[in-house]
Amino acid sequence: MKQKAIVAVLVLITVTLIVVSGLRNTWFDSRVYYGAIVYWFRDGGMVYDFLRPGTPYGFTYPPFAGLIMSPMTLLPLFGVMTVATVMTVVTTALLTYWLVGPEIERRGWTPRFALAVAVCLALAFEPVRETITFGQVNTLLLALVAGDMLFGLARGRKWAGVGIGLATAIKLTPGVFILYLLVTRRWRAAATAIGAAAGATLLAGAVFPDESREFWTSALWDTNRVGPLYYLSNQSERGLLARLPIDTIESRVWLACVLATLALWAWRVSAHRDDVLGGLALTGILGCLISPVTWIHHCVWLIPALARCILLGRPYLGWSAYLLMTSHVTWLWEARPRPPLELIGGNTYVWLSLALLIRTPLGARRPSGVHEPDKITV
Repeated sequence: MKQKAIVAVLVLITVTLIVVSGLRNTWFDSRVYYGAIVYWFRDGGMVYDFLRPGTPYGFTYPPFAGLIMSPMTLLPLFGVMTVATVMTVVTTALLTYWLVGPEIERRGWTPRFALAVAVCLALAFEPVRETITFGQVNTLLLALVAGDMLFGLARGRKWAGVGIGLATAIKLTPGVFILYLLVTRRWRAAATAIGAAAGATLLAGAVFPDESREFWTSALWDTNRVGPLYYLSNQSERGLLARLPIDTIESRVWLACVLATLALWAWRVSAHRDDVLGGLALTGILGCLISPVTWIHHCVWLIPALARCILLGRPYLGWSAYLLMTSHVTWLWEARPRPPLELIGGNTYVWLSLALLIRTPLGARRPSGVHEPDKITV
């Protein structure tokens, strides 16, 4: 009964946090996607010409993503919002099971109780709440990449790389995992990922030649479509720099930061190439840091690193990062007049991502790639 009461309280807290977030975000991105897809497939318009009325926001994904989203036209907007919510909850629960399930078993915890607590904590994580209430696809892409790495790459499957390639064709940012495959000298999986990404992109190009031409020559390079870089929710290195008074040298400083971050990441993952779960964790962090735009809801890619720290060697860092990111404290610096320490508080995710990149423990893994490591090192 005590365990059931704990889970009931956690569920209530989690649902409350999501509802509060939903009142603020109102499934905004799902509304943009739905409007764009309907404009494209029902009204015969050019998808990249669509802007949600009263906003500068439109469809920013490659045409292959639009092809996958085309069934939206069969549903009302509320149906799309419901499906997006359910899929995010399900994929978050699945990811949690993959990441913490083996450790629950190893430590002899009560499986259902421990997993229920872990899923509630994952759903309460601010980037997941934001993914749900914006109607985003972040956890779906993370599940696609994580499944590919944990059950394909780590186990030496011939199809390893397909998930990474498809995720890259849907939204370009998962392409950083192709870089991981290259740095860790997994040539076959890298070729498979590149082939899957290219194949999906060419398929979309054959079906939608005009839309593909518009995306690759124009829409992709129009940064106004995603919002200003300096907006607080942009918790990448570029976002941090955009909020500083260094306009004349910002792009050069950003390039230097990206190169330094890439060098540190490459050194760590190449030194522990057998630790696929560690590679998933660090590469997710890398993508958040070096992308020009990393909205807070994109930071679901930090979940593997948080799980690794909490369970395997850096609990203080893992719990501190989780609590700060879940607290919504970053938004105290959104509107002026801003509190003191804006450089720190207004870039909470950036600093914590850098700390996770440096301190997330890595170690050798057994061939299955999913169970506990043989050893863990810094």
